[in-house]
Amino acid sequence: MTVRFSAGDLRPASDDATLNSSLATLAIHAGPGPDPTTGAILPPICQSTTFVQAGVGRHKGYTYTRTGNPTVAALEQALGALEGAPPAVCTSTGMSALTLLCLALLKAGDRVVLSEIVYGGTVRLLRDILSNFGVAATFVDTADLVAVKRALSERTRLVLVESPANPTLRLTDLRAVSELARAAGALLAVDNTFLTAALQEPLECGADISVYSTTKFIEGHNSTLGGALVSRDTDLLERLRLLQGALGVAQSPFDAWQTLRGLKTLPLRIREHTRSAQRVARFLEEHRAVAAVYYPGLESFAQYALAREQQREAGGVIAFDLRGGGDVAVRVLESLQLCSLAENLGSVESLVTHPATMTHSQIPAPERARLGIGDGLVRLSVGLEDPVDIIADLDRALNAGGA
Repeated sequence: MTVRFSAGDLRPASDDATLNSSLATLAIHAGPGPDPTTGAILPPICQSTTFVQAGVGRHKGYTYTRTGNPTVAALEQALGALEGAPPAVCTSTGMSALTLLCLALLKAGDRVVLSEIVYGGTVRLLRDILSNFGVAATFVDTADLVAVKRALSERTRLVLVESPANPTLRLTDLRAVSELARAAGALLAVDNTFLTAALQEPLECGADISVYSTTKFIEGHNSTLGGALVSRDTDLLERLRLLQGALGVAQSPFDAWQTLRGLKTLPLRIREHTRSAQRVARFLEEHRAVAAVYYPGLESFAQYALAREQQREAGGVIAFDLRGGGDVAVRVLESLQLCSLAENLGSVESLVTHPATMTHSQIPAPERARLGIGDGLVRLSVGLEDPVDIIADLDRALNAGGA
């Protein structure tokens, strides 16, 4: 199969039939290429804060790592290329990326419309921190286009959605919401952490910004923290870079190097995550201890048609409700041996999370229940172990937990 690239950024100029192989090639080769000085095939780790300048006002593009570093720049170039965009803006964590975006776009009196089902840290940022600076947040069911349209106003500057949402995997019709946001004069940002550009391209669906915690699937090995913002709006990227340096939230060179290394295997890894997750989801759907399974790859998923339309695959994250509620969930989670109880996802290891007491614990219980984040809900990030072993571990724990 021949892969064709457009000039300059290694972006595939191919049709859907060549898309998967093109992504695999991009993930490996996007970026600056071999080091021109040594020929090193991997970009060297430029672990230096300071760059000597040739003279007053004359330098080689870098002066101080807080405002730019060659290793971080290599990662930024690669992440941008995956979405046909200029180099991304990489930050120290996913939350710092989201904070940077909000500070770049919002001022006192502005409003953000965002998904009511989002990561707990996003809720804290909007409700507990930015509200002190006069930024208002309206949380709505972004799967309900009527509710989104009703929430938009002339003060709305940003629409922020997670699709799939954390932790229930509820989807948002990105194309439809992008049209609503544009009509209201607002920008649309999509947290694409669960799927990455390998499985969903928000910018192609009309979004203005893709937001990532690169800590998750992109790096994929539980070894770094990082975040990224991808956009085709060069003025916005310039604003983000200015604030990135002013706030001191740049990613470290070593973390960028590890993330760049993880990125090279992203298409391969996420394909296997998805294949295994599909098998695990079908097993859970048939288990007597499980009341409901939420996975966009199942025909029983309420938004299955939308998932097939805007995602290439369903991804590696599953959510499921246990019969018996919180007490049973605790027993099941503490009975697992292969799947580790942890507040992360997207790694080579299978990880389970109890959102009610972990990632979403600061959301009041009545609100969690309304959003479908009950005490019996479990989030499972399916790793790269043999799916037979993952299923065996879950089966044993579900039976031992007395659900």
